Amino acid sequence: MSASVPFLGYGLGLRSAYYQQILEQSPDVDWFEVVSENFMVQGGKALYFLDAIAERYPVVMHGVSLSIGGPHALDPDYLKQLKQLAERVKPAWISDHLCWSRGNAHQLHDLLPLPYTEESLEYIAARVAQVQDVLQRPLVLENVSSYVRVAADDFTEWEFLQALSHVSGCELLLDVNNVYVSSRNHGFDPWTFIQSLPKDKVRQLHLAGHSDYGDYVIDTHDHPVSDPVWALYQRTLEHFGPVATLLERDDHFPPFEELLDELHKARELGDRVLAGRQKCA
Repeated sequence: MSASVPFLGYGLGLRSAYYQQILEQSPDVDWFEVVSENFMVQGGKALYFLDAIAERYPVVMHGVSLSIGGPHALDPDYLKQLKQLAERVKPAWISDHLCWSRGNAHQLHDLLPLPYTEESLEYIAARVAQVQDVLQRPLVLENVSSYVRVAADDFTEWEFLQALSHVSGCELLLDVNNVYVSSRNHGFDPWTFIQSLPKDKVRQLHLAGHSDYGDYVIDTHDHPVSDPVWALYQRTLEHFGPVATLLERDDHFPPFEELLDELHKARELGDRVLAGRQKCA
């Protein structure tokens, strides 16, 4: 990662189940990632907790409904609210997903994969430019987990991410668990995906759990990180060096202490790998 990008360390996704404990305990968490849409409101408890937590910790904004690859025009009201929230929170960066999530009228509440074609690349690059013009900062885009692929693709997913970051100036959120899930579902080598991404464009990493059904894997964010994903994460840090890591949990929330233990595991692993890289440098 570029030296100009801050290494925030090891963070957690901010979820309402843990708001009170965070304020009462001031846990050993380096930063929090917030779901942007949860706070694009005029007032109320959610913003109260966000303001209080953002006074103590660095915050990153992570959206789920931009639908950068969707067939509809980008929603100017959504972008305006996103910018207003950013002005309030002053996030280290703003991210969303490389996907589409709604048609012309309805939010589908899912992160659907794109065709990786020349036409799609040109279309999405133009929309990224539109978002970046509003936000006045690079947009960070995450690879999603997928279960189907388009037969007429011109690129692999990693080739598309590389090309998009080059032509649009966007940065990348590398979800290690999503790479593993998609590799199992589609039969590609996850390391080929990861090592093909441009080192100077990967701003953040995600870790999460999934549900493994043998013949297919579903990205559920309701389990601890699996051993294969931990191994892939270690190799990722060995390759990229210090990149901010975020542990996600979105269902079956454990006691907060268990989540902190899992974050501590990420920090111990990360610190050990990064110390080893420095000795070899």
